[in-house]
Amino acid sequence: MSALPIQKRPPSALAATLSHARYVIAGDPVTAFAFGLLALLIVAALFGPALVPYDPLASDTSATLQAPSLRHWFGTDQLGRDIFSRVVVATRLDLMISLSSVALVFAFGGLAGIAAGFFGGWIDRVVGRIADTIMAFPLFVLAMGIVASLGNTVTNIVIATAIINFPLYARVARAEASVRREAGFVMAARLSGNSDLRIALTSILPNILPIMMVQMSLTMGYAILNAAGLSFIGLGVRPPSPEWGIMVAEGAASIISGEWWIALFPGLALMLAVFCFNLIGDGLRDIVDPQRRT
Repeated sequence: MSALPIQKRPPSALAATLSHARYVIAGDPVTAFAFGLLALLIVAALFGPALVPYDPLASDTSATLQAPSLRHWFGTDQLGRDIFSRVVVATRLDLMISLSSVALVFAFGGLAGIAAGFFGGWIDRVVGRIADTIMAFPLFVLAMGIVASLGNTVTNIVIATAIINFPLYARVARAEASVRREAGFVMAARLSGNSDLRIALTSILPNILPIMMVQMSLTMGYAILNAAGLSFIGLGVRPPSPEWGIMVAEGAASIISGEWWIALFPGLALMLAVFCFNLIGDGLRDIVDPQRRT
């Protein structure tokens, strides 16, 4: 008797997603560079305090305003603090503000937009008026007002950043949900006895997630810029906490006198983080979009 062929078990959903992610990253050098830069930022955020050679808060009056050297790679500031150590440690705070604000606005703005586009009616009108009210103000000025009234804490910076990004998520999610609410898969799910809430969460949300991922990657860069801008004008994170915006503000006055390194290296870190999140959007869309999987 001939032996029956052994059938291979299909890969799990996680294994299939990881395999597709490797395919997407390896197939595009720009995406691979962006994900490599993101991995570097994550390592700096998680392990930065343990990797830096100096305490980012410790001052040394005998080593003030030293130019970049082998001892201090990025130089020192007015208080003798090592700028390299402060730049690396500041990655954790800036990424935390960015991730928290984006997760918050996705939870409220994205779901509100889905509800507005899928259900319509008074929900659509309420979400639309809220978005229009926020968009009526200059967004950075609105963030300044929120932080100034609530207090310049990290929590309030996250809330202010989420509020000013609410219209972007609500409008994108509403437009995509309104297009798909009459699609065939939605009608099939409704005929199968699923409730409207279940259809919105299990059928509409996964199909608009790819474009929302692009929006999330873009607003993560904007959230870092917003936090740095608030810190630059004195409404953000309070000194002496290491934060890129504070460090740029502290070094701005020293550029004229020749101490260019105090503001340059935090500014470069800020630029690279925003550049990374702007590039990573297309790769995230390709990874989470089920239509692009083979």
